[in-house]
Amino acid sequence: MVYAVVRAGGRQEKVEVGTVVTMDRIAADENGNVTLTPVLLVDGDKITSDAKSLAKVTVTAEVLNDLRGPKIIIQKYKNKTGYKKRQGHRQELTRVKITGIK
Repeated sequence: MVYAVVRAGGRQEKVEVGTVVTMDRIAADENGNVTLTPVLLVDGDKITSDAKSLAKVTVTAEVLNDLRGPKIIIQKYKNKTGYKKRQGHRQELTRVKITGIK
């Protein structure tokens, strides 16, 4: 069983070939492919975490679609002063499918 832990927009995700992952927005090349940076590689009983060895490893993914996360409401309020502030945020996300770990 081969899997890798990749850096995915401020977080780390455990991925295998065929896994669909939602991560922060990432730009794809003209073919719709992305190369992700591995942090750890597990190939059966062999575990690779050395930076020099991981430089040879490539994790490729295909961008399925771009989407936006759920709406988050930020509210600020100060008592007795009439100060109220309301703000919303939606994170921009990308859904990718892992196509290869080499």
